[in-house]
This record gives sequence, structure tokens and C-alpha cells, in this order.
Amino acid sequence: MIHLSETLALQTVEDFLDADDLARLVKIMDAELAATGWKPRSPADVVLAPAQAQEILQAATVRAIPVLRRVLPSVTTHAPWAYTELTPGQDVPAHIDGIPDPAVRPRRLGRIGVVLDGPGGGGEFYVETTSSPAIWSGQAVGESEGYAPGTTLTHRLPHDRAHHSTPEWLRDAVRTRWVAHTPPGVAVAYGAQVLHGVLPVHAGRLRKFVTDLTDAPA
Repeated sequence: MIHLSETLALQTVEDFLDADDLARLVKIMDAELAATGWKPRSPADVVLAPAQAQEILQAATVRAIPVLRRVLPSVTTHAPWAYTELTPGQDVPAHIDGIPDPAVRPRRLGRIGVVLDGPGGGGEFYVETTSSPAIWSGQAVGESEGYAPGTTLTHRLPHDRAHHSTPEWLRDAVRTRWVAHTPPGVAVAYGAQVLHGVLPVHAGRLRKFVTDLTDAPA
């Protein structure tokens, strides 16, 4: 049974990728991008990581599952890993991925991201907390959907495309920002209802991998 605390969880895994993993992943992605010519069309754009990268990231995720399940006990697996980049001036605005279909398994319980290459400045991941009721949708789920009775749901503002305007419910919420200074190789996992974003990149290029953390299929 999924509890509200899981959807609001935050956990780091400091040894998610070691130096050898990072070096191999840099070579793999450099070769992949040279071969495909892929470039993000917006800060929301991602591409599926190639098979060799998936193998490394899959092994790292399996190692990390015991740590992740301390705060996300319902997590059993993950979606395929994706790759993304941010260049100077680009950021990811504050948003909430949310839980789109609470009763449909596998359910996205959270996300996890790990930096491959850090930029020359900026690009930090952050979360925001608030006591404002504005972020809550008024919808609740319970045992029939597999959640603890009365589990409340936030509004959703998924970052599956660039959003250039802030919705009223988010604009009206006074928030406190917590910035994470995590070097390459350190993974940050966060619940599906955590308000989060990425600060603007000032120099260089931010390269990272991201995926959904899920429970088992039905």
C-alpha cells in the first residue's frame, strides 16, 4: 500500500555511479550523439539512452534499490533511462510530475536523476516546499487504488514539454527552495508529488540521465 510520504520523499545515493561508470558513460554518449546528431529541441526534450548505457544504469539502480526503498518502499523497478542536456541560459522551471493514473500499474512513484557531466556554473537541481494548500488538487485516493486511505493528490504540471507560464495554483503558493549541490555520479531520487526544477546553466553543458521509479506491473 502506497503512503503519501512516499510521493513526497527525497533521497540521495552518493555512490550511484563510480569514476569508471562515469568514464564509460561519457564515451558511450559521446559516440551515440556523434552517430545520431541528436540535440534537445527544448529543456524538456530527452532521448532514450543506448543499450550499453542502459546496462550500466540498470546495474546501478539495482544496487541502489535497498537505499531507495527506505523512503520509497513500494518501488520495485524503473522505466528505461533517458538522457538530456541543458546549455547556457536553459533551465527547468519548477513543476510537479504528479500521479497521472493512480490505479494503473506500474505506477510512477517517483523519479531519479544522475548528472553525467556538470556545467561550468549553475544547473543545480532543487526542490521546493510550501505550507500553501494551493498545490493540492482536492482529489484523494484510497485502498481501491492501492494507496493508504485518504492519500491526497497534488495538481500536476509534468515537465514533458517546455512550459513558459506558471499556473495560478503554483503562482499563488509561497515556497521555500532547497538547492542540491550534487557532483556527477550522485543520484537524487524524489517522489512523484515533489515540487522541483533545475536552475539555469551559466556556462558549459549539463548532461544527465533520468528515469521513473515504479512499482511492479499488474
